[in-house]
Amino acid sequence: MTNEVRVRYAPSPTGYPHLGNIRTAMFNWLFARHNGGKFIVRIEDTDRERYVEGAVESILESLNWLGLDWDEGPDKGGDYGPYYQSERLPLYRKAAEKLVAEGKAYYCHCSSEKLDKMREDQIARKEPPGYDRCCRDRGLGQKEGAVIRFKIPLDGQTAFTDLIRGEVTFDNAKQDDFVILKSDGFPTYHLASVVDDHAMQISHVLRAEEWLPSTPKHLMLYKALGYTPPLYAHLPMILGPDRSKLSKRHGATSTIEYKQAGYLPETMVNFLSLLGWAYDDKTELFSREQLIEYFCLEKVSKTAAIFNYEKLDWMNGMYIRTLSAQDLACRAMPFLEKDVRIAASGHLNLDYTVKVMPLIQERAKKLNELAELCWFIYSDDISYDPALLIDKKLTKETSLSALKAANARLEALPNFDAASMEEHIRPLAAELELKPGQLFGMLRTASTGQQVAPPLFQTMEVLGRQRCLGRIAMAIARLSEMPFQRS
Repeated sequence: MTNEVRVRYAPSPTGYPHLGNIRTAMFNWLFARHNGGKFIVRIEDTDRERYVEGAVESILESLNWLGLDWDEGPDKGGDYGPYYQSERLPLYRKAAEKLVAEGKAYYCHCSSEKLDKMREDQIARKEPPGYDRCCRDRGLGQKEGAVIRFKIPLDGQTAFTDLIRGEVTFDNAKQDDFVILKSDGFPTYHLASVVDDHAMQISHVLRAEEWLPSTPKHLMLYKALGYTPPLYAHLPMILGPDRSKLSKRHGATSTIEYKQAGYLPETMVNFLSLLGWAYDDKTELFSREQLIEYFCLEKVSKTAAIFNYEKLDWMNGMYIRTLSAQDLACRAMPFLEKDVRIAASGHLNLDYTVKVMPLIQERAKKLNELAELCWFIYSDDISYDPALLIDKKLTKETSLSALKAANARLEALPNFDAASMEEHIRPLAAELELKPGQLFGMLRTASTGQQVAPPLFQTMEVLGRQRCLGRIAMAIARLSEMPFQRS
């Protein structure tokens, strides 16, 4: 086996990749990059009954979105391909038949009906369900419908040192004679992963804790096949906020749904890294380069990690605020295009969006919130109750007079920028014997249709002189036509 660190992410395309699955990929990627090794993607598509169309594409899209680049894989090739297990079937049959020839495995002719009845009887007797080894010593040959089972040693123990959990020991007698080659000629996960990890010279297997009970089976297979096993590290589970296993009911069902919900890939990489690993007890924000530098298995926890949506949203907001206006605008465009009010406005383009984004950047936690925070800057169809133009301590007449005075002052400005507007509108409030907040509130409603909006004068500057004055003129007209005033 090579001295180079070689790790693999080996998903099964039986569904779209969820966060726990991608967290495993990321820890493998970080481990490879930290050690100057290779990160391999291998598609374990031998479970044909549960194969989901489009799952492979979703897996690769998730990795690409997060920037988890791979050195060898289904679309890149490599010295150890092919990287789809369904294209490697002769390797598995050869290994299985070798074990049969050496008396380390055997053909089992038991039907599925017989196996079901066997388990029912065992459960009725309150025994742990499992294969009763009735074909183990019969020397049966191959026939249609037969499977190949591995002969588990009937006594002794299988022990190994887990790089996270330390020494782990299993009693062989508690293991089942498990199937290694199914009747359709496809291998089970146990055989295929062992054969491929050996053939691809995988040095370390970093996988989810749920695979820990399978490790003695794999180590026995390594020994029986005469292979040197890799080093194992079983990663802690991810639990939902209620401390049950993370599942669909806790939110998004696939990694790509987090992308669609407006989370940044930088956020997800940082957040996922902290689900089971910590650099220290206080640092939470890491660049990709820092994660690669700091990551090590010694700091991976043995205990389960808790998925915290509040922390994820906070972290995403922090990352959004670090983006340049240009970068944020580029990322925002697909989300803004989905909003009918913005898309139909005629003002949606990248250059304009670069001007809009700084107005709302401090308030957004996710990209899918941006449209609601700024649609009124794009769309001129801003309907509102004209009564909102009247401060609760003012009359219709006073408000109308103030808006007309502000409109005249704004029209006369040589430069329609935020600094000039504030310089001339703030003293106008004093001249009109109004508080600044009263006058600013009228202008905010008139120019945006909102009572809570981004910074007033910066927003008016982005709207531009013509659109902004047009909106104020419309507000004056609406207020003039209003047959009542706020009491």
